Amino acid sequence: MTVERLPRLALRDGRSIPAVGYGLFQVPSEDAQRLIEQALEAGYRHIDGAAAYGNEGAVGKALAACGIDRDEIFVTTKLWNADQGYDSALRAFDRSRELLGLDEIDLYLIHFPAPERGLFTETWTAFERLHEEGGARSIGVSNFIEPYLQELLASANEAPAVHQIEVHPTYQQRSLQELSRAHGMVIEAYSPLGRSADLTAPAVVEAAEQHGRTPAQVIVRWHVQHGIVPLPKSVNPERIVGNLAVDDFVLTEDQMRAIDALEAGNRTGEDIPHFN
Repeated sequence: MTVERLPRLALRDGRSIPAVGYGLFQVPSEDAQRLIEQALEAGYRHIDGAAAYGNEGAVGKALAACGIDRDEIFVTTKLWNADQGYDSALRAFDRSRELLGLDEIDLYLIHFPAPERGLFTETWTAFERLHEEGGARSIGVSNFIEPYLQELLASANEAPAVHQIEVHPTYQQRSLQELSRAHGMVIEAYSPLGRSADLTAPAVVEAAEQHGRTPAQVIVRWHVQHGIVPLPKSVNPERIVGNLAVDDFVLTEDQMRAIDALEAGNRTGEDIPHFN
């Protein structure tokens, strides 16, 4: 079996996270187990799911069937907005753990701040308990733009280990990345290819031609060289393999700068302040 070829990134809590993950957003539940098994066979050791994706059960089945040692696989899931609050977050964690068939979850994230609910700081207190008790090996947040991240940090006993946000060449959220990194968080990128929209950018296409690679591989490599953990999603077996095969080439400084210059504010995801 192919093993993961990319290094792991250190987390502030002393653990580490694989440099590229397989994302499960919008992967149909009926296909998820098969695709996760294909990803694991290709060498992925990092599976990024969420309660809201409706495929935690498929993750659990794939983990049970794959024959890979549990400690080799880094499993993430996320708390949905409706389950925020101290007690409800603890209950939701137990439901996720049961569906995943795991005693411990590698990374548990608050999926969105859901600011109108006003519960994310209380929810984080529950996350700190889950981490202290060992059920969640690492804890973090997702989609916490600056004001919400600042509010969380002001009341937290422990800063998040990971911040998962939308990042791709045309939407880089640099100031949010800087704030997160200043507090020791590793950045994860969802929609790392801009939902495929960034694949045709001239700087990406040119770099792909120069390296004999696909545009997707160039963007994944761009993330890796920035120390960001990309979470590409594909249901195509060849692309699943290709998105991980980025360890044997390096983008030049000029190529990195050209892709950096693609920033255009092209958000593809939710409007965070109004998504509750």
